[in-house]
Amino acid sequence: MPPGVPHIIGNEAAERFSFYGMKAVLAVFMVQYLHLMDSGGTGSMNEAEATARVHLFNGAVYLMPFLGALLADIFLGKYKTIMLLSLVYCAGHAALACMGVFGNSSAWLMAGLGLIALGSGGIKPCVSAHVGDQFGERNAHLLPQIFNWFYFSINIGAFVSMLLTPWLMEWYGPHWAFGVPGVLMAIATLLFWMGRHRFIHVPAGGMKFVKEFFSREGLSAMFKLLPLYLFVAMFWALFDQTGSTWIFQSQDMDRNFLGFEWLPSQIQSLNSVFVITFIPIFAYLVYPAMDRVWRLTPLRKIGLGLFIMSGSFALVALIQQWIDAGDRPGIIWQIAAFALLTAAEVMVSIVALEYAYTQAPKTMKSLLMCFYLGAVAIGNFFVAGVNHFIQIPDSAAVQLEQRLAEMPADWRKDPRTVVLKGLDGVTGTPDDLVQRIKDGVATELEIPGKSTFDEAAALVERMTAENQGEFPKEDLVNAELARFKDPWGGAIRYQILNSARARLMSDGPDQKSGTQWDLGVMIDLKQAAAPAKESWVDKLHPAEPWLERRKKELGIQTKEEATAEQSAFTRTAFSGGQTRLQGAAYFRFFTWLMIGTAVAFIPYALLYRPKTYLQN
Repeated sequence: MPPGVPHIIGNEAAERFSFYGMKAVLAVFMVQYLHLMDSGGTGSMNEAEATARVHLFNGAVYLMPFLGALLADIFLGKYKTIMLLSLVYCAGHAALACMGVFGNSSAWLMAGLGLIALGSGGIKPCVSAHVGDQFGERNAHLLPQIFNWFYFSINIGAFVSMLLTPWLMEWYGPHWAFGVPGVLMAIATLLFWMGRHRFIHVPAGGMKFVKEFFSREGLSAMFKLLPLYLFVAMFWALFDQTGSTWIFQSQDMDRNFLGFEWLPSQIQSLNSVFVITFIPIFAYLVYPAMDRVWRLTPLRKIGLGLFIMSGSFALVALIQQWIDAGDRPGIIWQIAAFALLTAAEVMVSIVALEYAYTQAPKTMKSLLMCFYLGAVAIGNFFVAGVNHFIQIPDSAAVQLEQRLAEMPADWRKDPRTVVLKGLDGVTGTPDDLVQRIKDGVATELEIPGKSTFDEAAALVERMTAENQGEFPKEDLVNAELARFKDPWGGAIRYQILNSARARLMSDGPDQKSGTQWDLGVMIDLKQAAAPAKESWVDKLHPAEPWLERRKKELGIQTKEEATAEQSAFTRTAFSGGQTRLQGAAYFRFFTWLMIGTAVAFIPYALLYRPKTYLQN
């Protein structure tokens, strides 16, 4: 092995700890923590909005490789580009550490994520290509082995960080959860700098790069690989949801596994365990066995991986279907989905990474690698777009935000009742919404037909109590609700969302389903906490989670929370704010999308003619 390889592997492990540690808690942080970082404690984000923002960030991370590749291939070379952008990366973590210290936390979050996207994304194609540059024709046979070790180091760092960072977030709060990954990024930069005299440095191509890029050979290589990256983009559209929608799904599951109650954000760490396990199994057992009966080319591996990914999401859709029915399935089912997803990852991601390097002309290595990474960006932008499209505006929240912005700062903390406009656009009519505010926090929304919805909710709660604390079947309750109508004569429908939440909803004044004027009440079932079992881990953290301590600092306790302490149920009125594609239907959409992608990949793989380029 070339002498610079250990520095690259060590750098990658520490940098991946930094990135995946921060990313592991990002979605949960946006929904549960961000609005508590400043003194107001208002403006919490819903899951669909958080999912869209997480995937926009992921997309930006994987779009920045184009900038890094151009810097490396034309101007600075790979080593200098990696060092420069690593410092930008560290500055991004420093910005995240400023949240809640001074200034606006949302602004610090945007600045931090922007700098991390620039730094992390910019170095990605350079690091991958820098690994390949350490090898020439004499030791090219070691390339598959080193790319496996490269991926192995990524997953070691990711595994440790995805176990530790959610635990730090839960008990010690965002400053520790984002601060520790920042320290690891600084260590990664130091490790890489220490190898500066041991690396093989391939200089920037300069005008030679431009000439080769526009040559027949360069354009041919690029256009041959572009369709491959579009197929891989759909793979990443599904894969990166393990850091968003899969986390939200695991919140509704029984997470007791191996004797521990896992945090929702920790489950994704098992993906790294599977990668570490599967890499040698596939490399030394599965691939050789399959190759004896069917020649296993890189493109055939990728095609098989796309079909396996379809199976993974089909299983997640089935899990969500059980949750939608009010069940609380064990986390072992999602772990099985992770096993399928990881098998697909080993066959698609690792193989495509190596293939992108070998198929790129010599001075275009970084650029062609970043086309591969750009496929990840396309996949994440697609998911962000889907989640943006399916969101239904919350008519009360949108109007309240505008009204609060118009109020003098010294009035906002006063208890007050705000009348909001309904569909007709004027107040003083039957479709008005009434929002109560205390200490600057929206506490209770009163919707038209409140007494009818309360009566229907009381019926659901009574039937739930008679059903031994489980929400009754939808058809049974909807038959009982036939006599209830909203103020415009519309039916009130009952739907189970998970084992602890159900919804009563009507189409509202516009009598159209799926709009911001849909009215209803969420019914949350307060589930009894399991008896605490103290372990050695419990001695390492405070008695209360950071969220509870922070709410006490801010003096936040809504009317619903106060009522929940005395009742088995909590009711929360809403006007809009739901999603058009929800539950199992959301995951089935992506399952069929992946199946279609896998089928369309077959003719491309049959027609592609590979040509390999290696450094001298």
